[in-house]
Amino acid sequence: MRAVLESRLMAAAVQVEELEAELKRVRTDLTDAEEVLRRRVIGLEQYLEALAEEEAPAAVVGGSSQRKPVGPRRAVPHRENTAGVEDLSVDCQAVMAAATEAGADGLDARRTAVVLGWDSASASRVEGARARLKRLVERGWLVEAKPGRFTLPASQQAHDAGAVGRPGGGS
Repeated sequence: MRAVLESRLMAAAVQVEELEAELKRVRTDLTDAEEVLRRRVIGLEQYLEALAEEEAPAAVVGGSSQRKPVGPRRAVPHRENTAGVEDLSVDCQAVMAAATEAGADGLDARRTAVVLGWDSASASRVEGARARLKRLVERGWLVEAKPGRFTLPASQQAHDAGAVGRPGGGS
C-alpha cells in the first residue's frame, strides 16, 4: 500500500513540475505578446500623429496666429515650446487635469483611459492611454517616477495645482 501511495505522490509531483514549466512558458509568451501589442499601439498612434501633422498647414501666411487648426489628432508639443496647457489638445488637457488632481499618487493607464472616456476594460484602449502618457513624458509634461505611475514634474506640481482645470472651465 505504501508503494502505491508513494508512486501516486511521485506522479503528482512530476505533473506539478510539468505544469509549472508550462506556466512559466505561457507567462513568457504573454509578456512577449503584450510588448508586441504595446509597440504596435504606439506605432499606430505615432503614424496617425505624423499623418495629422502632414495634413495640417505649417503656418498661417499673413495671419496673426501660428497655431495649427484643431483636427481629429494633434501632436503633443514640447513643454518648453508652449505657453501652457491650453496649447495641448482637449484630451491631453483632461489628462493633465487628472494628473493635477491625482497629485503625488499619479495616474496609471487604466485611470487615464477612464479620463479619456475610453473602455478601461479594453487592453488596446489601456495601451493607447499608456502611449499617450509616455508621449506626455517624452515632451516634458509628465514624469514617470515609478513604472506605470505618471505625475506632474516636481517643479510644476505646486505651480500647476491651481492653473490646470478641466477643459471647458469645469472642476
